[in-house]
Amino acid sequence: MSDTTPTTSSGHDDASATFATLPPTERRRRVVAWALWDWATQPFNTVIVTFVFTALYLTSDAFLEPSVAALGADDPARESALATLSSGLGAWITAGGVLVALLAPVLGRRADVAGRRKAWLAGGTVVLVVAMFGLGLVRAEPAYFALGAALVSLGSVAGEIAGVNYNAMLTQVSTPSTVGRVSGLGWGLGYMGGIVALVLVVVASSADFFGMDTSDGWGYRAIAIGCGLWAVAFAWPLFRRVPEAPPAADRPRVGFFAGYVELWWDVVDLWRTARTTFWFLLASAVYRDGLAGVFTFGAIVAAVSYRFGDNDVMIFGIAANLIAGVSTMAAGLFDDRLGPRTVILWSLAALVLCGTAIVALYPLGAPVFWVAGLALTAFVGPAQSASRSFLARVTPAGRESEVFGLYATTGRAVSFLTPALWTAVIALTGATIWGTLAIVVVLLAGLVLMLVVTDPAER
Repeated sequence: MSDTTPTTSSGHDDASATFATLPPTERRRRVVAWALWDWATQPFNTVIVTFVFTALYLTSDAFLEPSVAALGADDPARESALATLSSGLGAWITAGGVLVALLAPVLGRRADVAGRRKAWLAGGTVVLVVAMFGLGLVRAEPAYFALGAALVSLGSVAGEIAGVNYNAMLTQVSTPSTVGRVSGLGWGLGYMGGIVALVLVVVASSADFFGMDTSDGWGYRAIAIGCGLWAVAFAWPLFRRVPEAPPAADRPRVGFFAGYVELWWDVVDLWRTARTTFWFLLASAVYRDGLAGVFTFGAIVAAVSYRFGDNDVMIFGIAANLIAGVSTMAAGLFDDRLGPRTVILWSLAALVLCGTAIVALYPLGAPVFWVAGLALTAFVGPAQSASRSFLARVTPAGRESEVFGLYATTGRAVSFLTPALWTAVIALTGATIWGTLAIVVVLLAGLVLMLVVTDPAER
């Protein structure tokens, strides 16, 4: 998969030239404003998708039939019913992934051509907030499970579509020599935002939600609403400070469905003129699905398999986000010095080892997850941040939203891998812990594919 046709232009060529002419104070303000969007929206992933709402509420006995929920914790029928909830959530997330795969590149192309990146980012952010508010309606009854899973899936879709344009704006707030650090700052602030949000959740739960009636799932429902308010409070600086991207005047504006035809020819053009970009889109698709699986299913493994209590899961989440935030910011420095490919390879290798330990040492109990699980979180963020900076470095100028849309699509095109393997393995074994192997296998496959993708610096 070596690059036989060098990239003709860097995604930084035009955007960085403009950004570099700004006064230092204004550059810092734009970088911070851009990075705060990660801080604003990360609680959806950290609190809702990973550690609290889905792990402790949506896949709990609150959504089992009363007769099944009344069974003992070790009863096979009860464990099987909980596994069904876990696999059901995976199915809804898979459906959302298909929708992202169909929409992301065409919407990204339209944003590039019309100069509407910030507008699409705003639209996706609004839908994400509405989905979080909607989770406040999910009562603790089996009939509401589908609504909760659908809203989590909708929020994931909105976050992905918004993230396409957010990632594309990276070239508007960095230069080739700082892209790794700026990308790492965004991911790092996201993890820190997750920490603060989780701490607030722990404080609220420890204070018994300050006397609020928490029956019928109201405690968790209020947490989801709070995450929506958090996003509203901290996302606005980006829309004030970072300007809209200019339209691509040399590219035709076409209708929505005709956009798929234009997209095809754009992909052909990537093959001819930006071969590294083309191959990286394919290779990264696999391992990024594994990374998504870590966030989606990790806390479920902790709660269901390792018997973590509610507070244990949230304390683990706080520690995990702290480690991930610090490691991601530090990895940004290595990214700029050693190259993003090196950071990605080492991170994936470490993730495979940690995930294998979680399964192999399972009989030793909770201490295994505390050690191996926290070690695992130190490498997820660096892999994500370095992937974003790698693509920003090799994307032709003026096509950032489209290429990051393809980035989302290629990931979602195989996004069935981890959820499907997770669902199949659990269905075959009847135990959630074995689903971890699905994540490990996908990460390992991504690592092998990434070994044969060349670093842009090597060319």
